Amino acid sequence: MARKSDWDRALDDAVKSVSIQPSLSGYLSMGIALCGQMQVQDGMKALDLTFMFSNEDLKIIHFILLIKAIALFNANQHEEAILRIQQLAVVCTNANAVTCHAVQAYLHLQLGSDALDNACYNEAVDHFTAAVNTNPVSFELDVHSIFEDLTVLFGWDLKNLWQTANQKRCSALLRAGRLGEALESYRYMMDMSDEITKASCLDWSAAFKQECSALHSTNEDAALASSSYNEAIELYSAAIDPNSASDFNFANCSKVPLEKMLREDALVDAQKVIDLNPSSDLRHQLNYATLHGAQRYDEANEAVQNMPSKSGNTPDIQIRRKPRIRHGSACSTISQQLRQQYVIPPEAESTIRKAIHAQLDNAPLRLLHTSTGRLCDREAQIIAFRSSTEYKELLSLTTKHGNLRKECIEEVVVMYFRRVMLSHRWEGKEPLLHDIQDKVVYKLKPVAGIVKLRSFCEIARDAGYHWAWIDTCCIDKHNNAELQESLNSMFIWYRHSALTIVYLSDVVPLSKPGALARSAWNQRGWTVPEFLASEVVLFYQQDWTLYLDDRSPNHKESTAIMQELEDVTGINPQALVAFRPGMRGAREKLQWASTRVTTLQEDSAYSLFGLFDVHLRVNYGEKKQNALGRLLQEIVAQSGDITVLDWVGKPSEFNSCLPADITSYEAPPFTLSSLSEDQMQKSVSSLRHAVSVELASRLYQKLDQLSAPRFAHRRLHLPCIAFLITEVKRRLGQDQATYFTYEVKSDGLHDLQITTEDRLIQFSRARPTRQTFLLVRPWDRCLELPDFADDTQSMEDWSAPESPSHESPGGSPKEKDHVDSEAHSRALRLIVRLGQPFGAFLLAQQRGGEYKRIASECDIIAQVRDMASVDNMMDVRTLEIL
Repeated sequence: MARKSDWDRALDDAVKSVSIQPSLSGYLSMGIALCGQMQVQDGMKALDLTFMFSNEDLKIIHFILLIKAIALFNANQHEEAILRIQQLAVVCTNANAVTCHAVQAYLHLQLGSDALDNACYNEAVDHFTAAVNTNPVSFELDVHSIFEDLTVLFGWDLKNLWQTANQKRCSALLRAGRLGEALESYRYMMDMSDEITKASCLDWSAAFKQECSALHSTNEDAALASSSYNEAIELYSAAIDPNSASDFNFANCSKVPLEKMLREDALVDAQKVIDLNPSSDLRHQLNYATLHGAQRYDEANEAVQNMPSKSGNTPDIQIRRKPRIRHGSACSTISQQLRQQYVIPPEAESTIRKAIHAQLDNAPLRLLHTSTGRLCDREAQIIAFRSSTEYKELLSLTTKHGNLRKECIEEVVVMYFRRVMLSHRWEGKEPLLHDIQDKVVYKLKPVAGIVKLRSFCEIARDAGYHWAWIDTCCIDKHNNAELQESLNSMFIWYRHSALTIVYLSDVVPLSKPGALARSAWNQRGWTVPEFLASEVVLFYQQDWTLYLDDRSPNHKESTAIMQELEDVTGINPQALVAFRPGMRGAREKLQWASTRVTTLQEDSAYSLFGLFDVHLRVNYGEKKQNALGRLLQEIVAQSGDITVLDWVGKPSEFNSCLPADITSYEAPPFTLSSLSEDQMQKSVSSLRHAVSVELASRLYQKLDQLSAPRFAHRRLHLPCIAFLITEVKRRLGQDQATYFTYEVKSDGLHDLQITTEDRLIQFSRARPTRQTFLLVRPWDRCLELPDFADDTQSMEDWSAPESPSHESPGGSPKEKDHVDSEAHSRALRLIVRLGQPFGAFLLAQQRGGEYKRIASECDIIAQVRDMASVDNMMDVRTLEIL
């Protein structure tokens, strides 16, 4: 019922169903119907009740969350609904993310259809484009059970979603008068469609072409009549399509350069016809027009005399001439042979399209065209390419050489779409998107940030680049979806740029070495990933001259400049020049960013997404503790790396094992003391008769079987060795202090002092407390046992190799002794390592049995009292920390 929008009857049915037998489907129907009646609050309550029937099944929970978003959409809360689906897709598995993308696309399709019906054609185009671009892969999959459920509930046709969105986009573009883009959209659809899809839309395709042709005919001549030559060329060229090419099209196309006095271009167009259609008069007509326009009248008359005489009923080319010269001609129908030679071969056209889309996949959504000074979206970028000299030359090459290699085509496309990125710091009033949209940058009043923007574009243009990007005005910061995509893609955009220009506004001309190190650019948060991601970088001073007058093509190859950066940033030379994103060296990367500042507090975490190659939801307003907590949680979840837990400062509200601020990573992490092999062997020898080999092996096995650290619902599950604290005593005379120092005793560890802001309960064995306090050694197998890091076998797997058939199943006594000796040696080596000093966490048990970390003023360095007392190290467990 809900899919027919008969909300009253649907609600009645749902209420009856729930009153008879509460169920998932009943409450789903009730929630949908209530939202359809605009009773959103009641509808959400009903949908919340459906979680009781989910049995904690993630697929069902995902389905319910989708329905909640769709119900909000039906209640006209469109932006909130789409935002929820985008956020759900980020945290979903691949299969569920496909469903999210399909639903998001369908909602855009509905919005586009509404806009089309209301004659809001450009708005409709935007929605249909969003539907087409929302993960096209998802629409190639078979419709699965969730899609069928959505069809039943709402009457959606998801199977034909991609095709419908493309067709409606083409129609909307036509209605909006964007004829060239309409043809581009149609060609894209045909290129991407399989044979079945093409066959299913033959009638629509024929109608679209007919409508397109009619609109072209009207607009082409109007453009030429108003002397809009470039527009006319674009329209005439677009009309020359593999299904509609004619010599009349070529004739019209040649009129434009002739009117612009570009006579050689006109002759080229005419020659295409005459070479394969000798009976055509067009070549002779244009030859005459060219000579006459050059005032070479004798030669013009001779050309007329040599012109074949023929008549016809097709339109004449309009050429101005002296009254004494009379000439009549007609354009004949162009042959199939001519069409094949003049029009770019289909396989080459397909390769060009694929090359374009491959370039734009890793490019920003908007770029500044350095030649025109205009901001262009992706469709405008493609149109600019098709109007460029590079494209025309490529067209000529593929016409003359049908077998032009794919690599040559891709090279032309790559060169054209190369872009320059700017790394800078925001100062004063910077131009935003609305300040430059539909305007020419070079014509704007040269104030404040406009001067920087213009100079940047000019530098990029003069260096031979067509495209430039700057973060101030190339992102719609009011569009949440675009902002999400931009911030998560920023690192990729800089990585795939041809050049990154670093603008140092506070470095004056003719500065000496060291000025770069003193620049405020080194203090900003976003400049870290911008520089590390970029492969080619040039530093420019305040007056837009090169820093140190270094004219090398890449300042990353300058030893002097890189040394200056290394000294001021602490980033190692290899990372400065050839940084690789990922989880490796997480603690070091956090230290690089620890001294940087950002205007928006959440950016201290968001700016690091690219360094770790993570994609997370962007939610300005969540505050820095939550943003940083989510990032660190993802690092631990993906890598199991607990070095990010090594910090000094205030604990986060997100989780007490994480810091409240990234500045807590400024101090270098505590590192285990390294034993030489000789020292290790001596220690192992001393333990052979002092330690129970069986006990040592049991400890090894316990630690080997620990799972990796993980987060779940902001709770850290930390594998560790626990030591029970038996006494906490505060030093005297600290009643008014900010920090308190405590004498701490624990089973198996040397006594130590801990300084913290927290007031701890004082207790001893004689005066015990109900609350449990622990000192724990976080366990990371790869860090604790670097010499065994590649060995993933447990103690149980240490068995002798298979014996030959004539020997006993257990192998020879000699082989057994060898295996036992190796296993025991490994266990003893572990005991030696556990006897070294380590960074400990102080934990206090909470009422629910979980623990909280108590932050200290400095690292807590603990050490076992006697490494031969293995009993004191046997408390191996995984603790849940809030």
